Amino acid sequence: MTVSSSPAPARPGVPPEASPRETASQAAVRLRQRRRAWRLAAWAVPIVAFVVVAIVGPIVVPYDPVTVRLGERLEPPGAVLADGTRAWLGTDQVGKDLVAQVLQGARISLLVGVATVLAAGVIGMAAGVPAGYFGGALDTFLMRFADLQLAFPSLLLAILIAAVLGRSVTNVIITLSVTRWVTFARVGRATTLATREREFVMAARATGASTTRIMGRHIVPLTVTPLIVVATVELGLVILAEASLSFLGLGTPPDHPSWGLIVANGRNYLSTAWWISTIPGIALSLVILSVGLFGDQLNDFLNPKTASK
Repeated sequence: MTVSSSPAPARPGVPPEASPRETASQAAVRLRQRRRAWRLAAWAVPIVAFVVVAIVGPIVVPYDPVTVRLGERLEPPGAVLADGTRAWLGTDQVGKDLVAQVLQGARISLLVGVATVLAAGVIGMAAGVPAGYFGGALDTFLMRFADLQLAFPSLLLAILIAAVLGRSVTNVIITLSVTRWVTFARVGRATTLATREREFVMAARATGASTTRIMGRHIVPLTVTPLIVVATVELGLVILAEASLSFLGLGTPPDHPSWGLIVANGRNYLSTAWWISTIPGIALSLVILSVGLFGDQLNDFLNPKTASK
């Protein structure tokens, strides 16, 4: 008689033992995910510092960023002024304190960046989600209009709009929102196209749910994660675009100094007063670099396709 060598059946209620290969694979995935989380947190630190400095800095520092003191112009960093105060970052060509200007510029960059990303995101979702859900003529019209706008360099289009609207913080936000909504619209449309035929959407449609309810409860929530990643990347681009407009004299007015405007004011004094353009330029570069790398890490952390690699 032959003795069977088949494994004994598993007892009810007792889970089968995981193979060592599966356990090691799961541990490796958890380790990679933990490393991504630590890298994400590390790049979030300079962004949090930038936000705190932009909000609190102009309140704590007792200097006025627009006060002109011609007798104390072009003072180097660390110089002691006539009233006994110290210009830690120096003064510019008309005696304005550079610390106050840099902190005010950080606040303007934060305000313009966040407001523009929010406005462009709302416009993009309002265009992309219906285009992807309904398709047809609406999709064709909106996407061809988006392609037409993409045919123009975004900075040149922003210069044209800013020249028409004039110089103000509000006009800068409007200008950049008009030029940046296309990216959000295309991402929202792509996510909607991938979602509208899924089982839960078809089930909601079969039960008689309205179109507004389907898009609001089942489709829009799924577009949030990719749009957050896009918004993080766009934030750095918007801050750079605002600095570019201000450098060209089409952004914020002189009583609202931004980093681009400060760099423009000091470009003629690079050989004698390097600190006027260099310090806000370094601050601008660090913020854009931190935001961009944070966006890359956030994409790796949230994207399920890269989570197991």
